[in-house]
Amino acid sequence: MNGFSRRGFLKATAVAGAGAVVGAGAVVASGITSVESPGASDVSKESESVTCSPAELTGRVVRRNDPDYADASLGWDELFVHYPLVIVYAQNTQDVVNALTWARQHDVALRVRSGGHSLEGWSNVDNGIVIDVSELKSVHIDTLARTVTVGAGLNQLEAVTTLAEKNLAVTTGTEGSVGLAGATLGGGFGFLTRYLGMACDGLVGAEVVVAEGADCAGVVKAGLEQNSDLLWALRGAGNGNFGIVTSLTYEVAPLQSVAYLQATWDGIGDLHGVFDTWQRTAPVADNRLGTQLEIHRNQILLFAVLAEGTQAEAEKLLAPILSIGNPNVSVKIGNWGEVYSGFQIPTENEPANWKFFSQFTQKPFPDEAITIIGSFMRDAPTDDSNFFTQAFGGAVRQSPRGDTSFPHRDALFYSEPGAGWGTRGVPGSGDELTPQAQAWIAEFSQALRPYVNGAYVNVPNVGMQDWATAYWGANFDRLRRIKAKYDPRNVFQYEQSIPPAF
Repeated sequence: MNGFSRRGFLKATAVAGAGAVVGAGAVVASGITSVESPGASDVSKESESVTCSPAELTGRVVRRNDPDYADASLGWDELFVHYPLVIVYAQNTQDVVNALTWARQHDVALRVRSGGHSLEGWSNVDNGIVIDVSELKSVHIDTLARTVTVGAGLNQLEAVTTLAEKNLAVTTGTEGSVGLAGATLGGGFGFLTRYLGMACDGLVGAEVVVAEGADCAGVVKAGLEQNSDLLWALRGAGNGNFGIVTSLTYEVAPLQSVAYLQATWDGIGDLHGVFDTWQRTAPVADNRLGTQLEIHRNQILLFAVLAEGTQAEAEKLLAPILSIGNPNVSVKIGNWGEVYSGFQIPTENEPANWKFFSQFTQKPFPDEAITIIGSFMRDAPTDDSNFFTQAFGGAVRQSPRGDTSFPHRDALFYSEPGAGWGTRGVPGSGDELTPQAQAWIAEFSQALRPYVNGAYVNVPNVGMQDWATAYWGANFDRLRRIKAKYDPRNVFQYEQSIPPAF
């Protein structure tokens, strides 16, 4: 199988085992111990009487003069470069409490980071503190309750492969190196979305370090029965808006095996037929079928996962699309962890710089919209640039118990134009292409505006004027009230963060 993904993670054949990708010991099977600081409680209102001692930074602390500072300060998207004062890699919840308290007592700007994939560089900050939870990798699976509690540092590949060893699954995105927490807290979708719902739908509990009093920090638990308003907010708007999530509890589903199909069309001459057939069939297909379509300037790719399915079933469900033109088709049947790890590509093999624009669609694209896609893709700045889509429908249309703040459940599909350029690890690489790539994204997204609406907070649209409504629709006012309850001083803020309501 030859293929790409929107960020270069879908690889030719899904044959590599999980051990080939995740190093030994990357996931520790242990429970998470919640450590509460003085003054920490489940009371969500700010208490002016909360006082705390001067804090010291604990955990793995990286400062500007340290030899690993350059690597620690670099995010996945090298288009954005920041120079924080200090980076704290938390080893436990208390390290997060200490770091947040220290930041408040020293009046230092702070950002929260897990997988480092913030697509506008907002998980980093100049002359401030980055509180990084990527080393919180504990996992505790409760097979009787069918839940898993994970540290907030687990990435999606680690989560998928660890659960797959027990023939269990949760919804994740496609890219393995992305943090599971960040993906989930913005909504989270991928190949299992139509089968299991959004990633945030499976979230039933969280441990969160919040700001308390004038300069302190504490720990609260959010769940279906306790601080349920905070859980609702975390399910779609939790990316650094209300506190620092240190652990997450999910409901898990049984999953024995999947059928993974990839189809490739040379050139984009079949674009109209492939895209129109896909958009009219994929969102209403068997709920077990999750599909992604990618258009590059020299080929069209279809990726599909059929949960608990056979090759014959997958090919039958996708027959209307596969009958168009003469695609090269291949299918693999296997354990979800093996399949998932098999289509990953190492980060170092990806372009250094990326730019995206997110959007949702409620009605099928007319011919003129598909023509726009073809026109822009023929003029794409690089081979890594693409137009990516994800079919919705199925379980996405059903909100879980307790509901979520993710509002885009009626979408037929999600899509984004994306441009990738430059050589990873080479400062300034691709600078000559940056204006062209950014202009291409801006013009492409503007041309599609009549046919799309909304936006996805995990793929932020930095220039959008009505970003709050685009991300959360009518839920924004309620999110502001919850923000005022758990973070009234607006400690957790960044370029498009939720402001508290007063």
